[in-house]
Amino acid sequence: MIWCVEDDSNIREIELYALKSTGFKARGFDNGKSLLEALKTELPDLIILDIMLPEIDGISLLKKLKSSPETKEIPIIMATAKGMEYDKIQGLDLGADDYLVKPFGVMEMISRVKAVLRRYVKNEPEVTLSIGGLSLSPNEHRVTIDGKEIELTYKEFELLKLFLENQGIAFTRDQLFRMVWESDFCVESRTIDIHIGTLRQKLGKYGQLIKTVRNVGYRLEGSHD
Repeated sequence: MIWCVEDDSNIREIELYALKSTGFKARGFDNGKSLLEALKTELPDLIILDIMLPEIDGISLLKKLKSSPETKEIPIIMATAKGMEYDKIQGLDLGADDYLVKPFGVMEMISRVKAVLRRYVKNEPEVTLSIGGLSLSPNEHRVTIDGKEIELTYKEFELLKLFLENQGIAFTRDQLFRMVWESDFCVESRTIDIHIGTLRQKLGKYGQLIKTVRNVGYRLEGSHD
């Protein structure tokens, strides 16, 4: 169960729709008081928490949640306004697991939710990501093609993992930069293009599955003959 705390009803409904469409159970709250009340009877698997909230702001809520034995282990992703660097740093220092910078795309949100949840999964077998004879092991940080291991740089590995987790989904260069380089500032689109180019070469016949989407960015085709 994912909880979204967002006072803007339009944004909240989009978040909930995206989560439910991806297979998550989701519940929305428009303020911190209703969140705290709900926590008395139920604990979610993760909370997406907006910083700019009425009455009780997101940072105050984060402090309260992380100081309570009952709620301190709940993963929290903060939603911050662009340019609010101090809020972002403060949130991470107080125990937030990740952050989203508004305006963000729903696929970026889903990817970050999945990534945070994976870090909290315990004693469960690893899920190998694969398509055809191409396999990626997140825990072992290992990629094989038809059983033969290939060497990728860290960023190439993260790009491939993102694509395999979201087959058929198109990502803009800005999204890729923020999600793989974990930065809000895409210095040059050429940086992405170069890494995509080398990744395609290393993947051999599977490199052709990474398609250029004109005026958008890149996506990984969801099947291979």
